[in-house]
Order: sequence, then structure tokens, then C-alpha cells
Amino acid sequence: MSKTKAWIHAFRLRTLPLALSNIFLGSLLAASDHKFSLKIFLLATLTTLFLQILSNLANDLGDSISGADNENRVGPERAVQSGVITKKEMTRMVVVFVFLSLVSGLWLLWEALQLLNYTQALIMLGVGLLAIGAAINYTVGKNPYGYSGFGDLFVFLFFGLAGVMGTYFLHTGDLNWTIFLPATSVGLLSVGVLNLNNMRDIENDSLSGKRTLVVKIGSETAKKYHLFLIGFAVLSACAYIYVHWNSFYQLLFVISLPLLIKHTAVVIKNKVARELDPELKKLALSTLLFSLSFGIGLLL
Repeated sequence: MSKTKAWIHAFRLRTLPLALSNIFLGSLLAASDHKFSLKIFLLATLTTLFLQILSNLANDLGDSISGADNENRVGPERAVQSGVITKKEMTRMVVVFVFLSLVSGLWLLWEALQLLNYTQALIMLGVGLLAIGAAINYTVGKNPYGYSGFGDLFVFLFFGLAGVMGTYFLHTGDLNWTIFLPATSVGLLSVGVLNLNNMRDIENDSLSGKRTLVVKIGSETAKKYHLFLIGFAVLSACAYIYVHWNSFYQLLFVISLPLLIKHTAVVIKNKVARELDPELKKLALSTLLFSLSFGIGLLL
């Protein structure tokens, strides 16, 4: 593998649709309330892409340092693990994406200041800094939370609540409690992708001391947990539609349900962990379709 290919592989492009889902949904929710800024949308998208790539690079680095990435790992070979990219090179690239995330995030806040007061802007800055810290500390540091079973919680908070509600807030300068419902939907679907990843890697994670939630509860319980994540995500979306019912166009998001149902059936029936790997991409794309169709349905 060439170094260029290794870097592209390390960026894990297949995770980017999932990262964009919360930005797209938050922006479409704002547009449905007749408040939308193209600059906010573009900068929020750019910042989210930088944060997701930062998280992926830090994860590659952290797992290589801890030994979780080894010859027994089921998923695709990581960049540092392969030896094509050194730990020093990866550390430098992590620093580069921390810088890019900060610059993009500060620019985003600057554009949002026309709607936000300085206190609100400082709160959003705090959320952004926490997001950078969470992206790095998932597998890097003395006590990475991904190694103690808290990854699901942080994914829900940052890829659901903070992502959707934060984007909506930057567009509108306001929040209402019902935005929590679609934010919960995307958050739970995002946790589903992490759950799949951890189900695939359960054996190696257990042997290498990576105590993910799946390692703690076991594969069979993780399947039931996965069913809950997908099911409650759909119920949360339905609850929002019920509260804001205007027309049947709002049910457009049901086009994503056959994909989610088929995916869930595959996970429930699975007997070989490595066969779950293709489902990560499928669930990420299904989440993006869910977010787009849900948001567009509110605009029609």
C-alpha cells in the first residue's frame, strides 16, 4: 500500500456520511422553521468532517499504542498497524486536524455571532472544545473512555444531541425541546454503528483489554441492544412528526425503514462476527438517508 493510499484509508471515508447526518438534519430542521444560513451550513459541514477525520486518526493511533490493533483484529488493517505510517507521522496528522477543527469551528462561531450573544457563543465554543477532546480521548490518553465502555454515551451526545441541536441552534439562535427527538434518532443510529463495530471486534477487544460495552454485556445482549437502538430511533422520529404534524409529506423518512429493518434482521441472525463488517457502511448510509428524507419531508 502506498503512503497516499494509507492516509486515505486512515481517514476512513466510509464514516463521513454518518458524521454529516446530524449536520444535514439540524440544518433542514432550521430550514423548516424558515431559518437557514448557507455559510453556517457549509462551515458546520466542514468542521464536522475535520472532527470525524480527527477522531478516526486518533483512534488509529490510540489502538496501535494500546495493542488493540494486531494480527487478530477482524476489521480492515489500520494505517499505523500496517507500518506504512509511523506513530510519529500519525501524531503530527492528529495535530494538523486539531488545528483545522479549531480554525473551522472558530470561523463558524464568528459567522453565528449575528444570532448569538457572547455567552451563547462561549457555550458553543466549549461544546466544540469538548468535541475535539472527545475525538482524541476515545482511544488516546491514560484513561481512554472507549476502553471502559463509555463510547456509546459519547457518540450519542456528540453525534446526536450536540450535532443536531447545536447545528439547529447556530442557524436559528434558538432551541425548543422537540428538536431533542430527531436528535435522539440520529444519536441512537450513530451508536448503532459503534455497536456494530464493537460486535465485530468483540473477541480481539476482550483479549487486548478494550472493555467496550459489547465486551461487558456479550454478543447476544448486544443484538437486543442494537434492536432497541434502531427501534427507539424510529419511535423518536415518529414522536416529533406527531407533535408537528402538518402533512403526509412528513412521513417521507419511512423510505429508510426497509433498509433499517433488513439491516436489523441481519444483525439479529448473525453468527459470525466478521460478517458484520459490511453492515457498518450500510447503517451509516441508511442513517444519512433517514436524516435527509426526514428533513426534506418537513420542507415539502
